[in-house]
Amino acid sequence: MSENKVETKVTEQKAEENVAENTNKFGKRGTHTEAGIEYAFQFPGTRKTQEILDIAKSPGFFSDKLYNEQLMEHVIVNPSNINYEYWDEHDGYREVMAAADRFLGGLL
Repeated sequence: MSENKVETKVTEQKAEENVAENTNKFGKRGTHTEAGIEYAFQFPGTRKTQEILDIAKSPGFFSDKLYNEQLMEHVIVNPSNINYEYWDEHDGYREVMAAADRFLGGLL
């Protein structure tokens, strides 16, 4: 095999590896800053995202309370251990939940 063909094959292989790396969404991160606090989001995977959506569904309606609990538990990774009590002492609940929802939905 000529040197050019070897280089081309190696380049094609690296390009395929880069595409594979770039298409894996699991663990992808994003951030949102609200009221001076940076919130870090992490994609929990497609299966977990579907579970989050299923948990929030009740017959005839979608529960924002249940959905937001799942976002706080599985998507917002920093600050850690955010729950409804956290929001009694911090501003930006609606904005952060909306940003986490956009982040999650943008990766599906």
